[in-house]
Amino acid sequence: MTVYGYLRVSTDKQDCENQKIGVEELAKKQGVPIESWIIDDGVSGIKEPEKRKLGKLLKRIKSGDVTICSELSRLGRRLFMVISILEHCMKIGAKVLTVKDGYELGDNVQSKILAFAFGLVAELEREMISKRTKEALARRKMNGKTLGRPCGSRNKRHALDGKEDLLDRLLRQKMPKQEIAKKLNVCYGTLYKFLKKNQNLNI
Repeated sequence: MTVYGYLRVSTDKQDCENQKIGVEELAKKQGVPIESWIIDDGVSGIKEPEKRKLGKLLKRIKSGDVTICSELSRLGRRLFMVISILEHCMKIGAKVLTVKDGYELGDNVQSKILAFAFGLVAELEREMISKRTKEALARRKMNGKTLGRPCGSRNKRHALDGKEDLLDRLLRQKMPKQEIAKKLNVCYGTLYKFLKKNQNLNI
């Protein structure tokens, strides 16, 4: 078993010391010494764990290990992010202890209750995101804005690649360029730029 002390601090040295003292005191009460400190100094809690030292800690911990931090908000500022971190720890059998919140997440009843609550919160958050997305799309549609990618924007550089022979034939048939663009499923501007780059075509 390895006991880790995790700190995420601002540039305030006093904040760092206060967190560290609290973590050490809790470790002492638990009768376990801190064997390794993981400190994210001056890093925002909005950043994903992978972009912080916390990410390396999550890859390192194993069943039976303990991570002690000041409070859950030190793990992240976004609820869903914190839920994901705790869920990861619980799945592999690692404990998470917090000083201010008084949480002890591991193989106990409290953890199982919290895991259930986390699941409900995660589901609720997914539903809220879906609802906000639908509402935003509805507003854009009401305002007359085109939804999805602009015509021809998916791959403007290559939208007409390989169609040079067909394009040349249509041009020789004196088909209007607007109709050619519609037939080839691209915007007129995309067709115009392609023809401008390919002066060898019969324009």
